[in-house]
Amino acid sequence: MLDKGRTGAGADTALLDGAHLHRYTGGDVALEVELYGLLRGQIVSTLDALARAGDDAVLWQRLLHTLKGAARGVGAMALGDACAAQESGANDPAALEAIRAVADETLGAIDTELERRAA
Repeated sequence: MLDKGRTGAGADTALLDGAHLHRYTGGDVALEVELYGLLRGQIVSTLDALARAGDDAVLWQRLLHTLKGAARGVGAMALGDACAAQESGANDPAALEAIRAVADETLGAIDTELERRAA
């Protein structure tokens, strides 16, 4: 799924690269659905933890590094790129908003994909 309407960092990066996930899972559709669900939960919990990270730069970096790997592993490349762009920075409102914007788009794409697969 490539959303050409996005702007800024990662605007030309797929929200969900289904081909990447298909290769990763060997075409196991049930595993793909499970991985999307796990990533969805991780995005939500990481956003919450980032909002509470305060001045803890080490925690900020660990959270973003972990989410970056999880996102890229299942093909959520735009989210992985957004995490990478903020990973070495500090927890500030603008950085959190940048991550949240791509995360929200990714959550929407995951929900759409899960609904499509359930139909």
